Amino acid sequence: MPDPAAVTRVTAPWQRLLAEAIVDPAELLRVLGLPDSLLPAARRAAALFPLRVPAPYLHRIRPGDAADPLLRQVLPLDLECETRPGYSADPLDESAAQPAPGLLKKYHGRALLIATGACAVHCRYCFRRHFPYADAHTGGSRLEPALTAIAADPNIGEVILSGGDPLTLSDPRLAELAARIAAIPHVRTLRIHSRLPVVLPQRVNADLLAWLRRLPLRKVLVLHSNHPAELDADVDAALAALAAAGVTLLNQAVLLRGVNDDADTLAALSERLHQVSVLPYYLHLLDRVQGAAHFDVPHATGQSLIDALRARLPGYLVPRLVREVPGASGKTVIA
Repeated sequence: MPDPAAVTRVTAPWQRLLAEAIVDPAELLRVLGLPDSLLPAARRAAALFPLRVPAPYLHRIRPGDAADPLLRQVLPLDLECETRPGYSADPLDESAAQPAPGLLKKYHGRALLIATGACAVHCRYCFRRHFPYADAHTGGSRLEPALTAIAADPNIGEVILSGGDPLTLSDPRLAELAARIAAIPHVRTLRIHSRLPVVLPQRVNADLLAWLRRLPLRKVLVLHSNHPAELDADVDAALAALAAAGVTLLNQAVLLRGVNDDADTLAALSERLHQVSVLPYYLHLLDRVQGAAHFDVPHATGQSLIDALRARLPGYLVPRLVREVPGASGKTVIA
């Protein structure tokens, strides 16, 4: 049976690992020793939302196990091709919250920049899988109107870099963007939402850490890890380096059927995160994006899981169960 370790070059530069990510469903199945019978469905679903899996993440998937919780997050399935009532291409109505292209202002005191449409991994439940990145990101000439809008609103104290994944951008570009944000007098905090320290920990390199240390803002990095098996020694080292650079580390997970919808997995995730100085922040109920209905977990199940976590973990390790409601003034806390 093929060994995913054979294709993982953990010492390679992150740009190379990103460029060499698996994008062909046939290659994914071959490397993991999975049956060819899965290929037609994978190709159909990947035609709607492309496959992308970098080698370091692939290395953590159990070969030959089609039910592996990490594989379930990245393997395209025919279920994605189904149209379900109540699921839409823009479940958070983000198109209505853009005062400038790529700038989202949904909550008081915060502004979110869509820095790029690129990601290192394509999570099959992504709520922005249909997002019009070509017309709604802050690359090139679109950056100036977005920064002007932030500078014109003295209530904005925190700027959030999102995407896609902002850490797919080069360090010179990120450092310049962060410096422009820091020059706005009323901005005090830069928050980065990224999955790269988990799926491609080689991204946390000396250049990234250097500009983060120099930045005269409070720095918060919100990770996205859904399962304890996503966290290996390379991820541990990356997170330790970020913490040493003065970055506050939080995690948000999505409650996903067949991935983490049991108390044992969620408790293990919280405890594993705490080992590497990351605090659980949010556990999201699924954003009802078209193509991801098979991941949905009922509200009542989520509530029961949080109750179970409260019975076995200290309070600071219990994430808040939340749902995003379009037009709400903040996350809607369920439990």
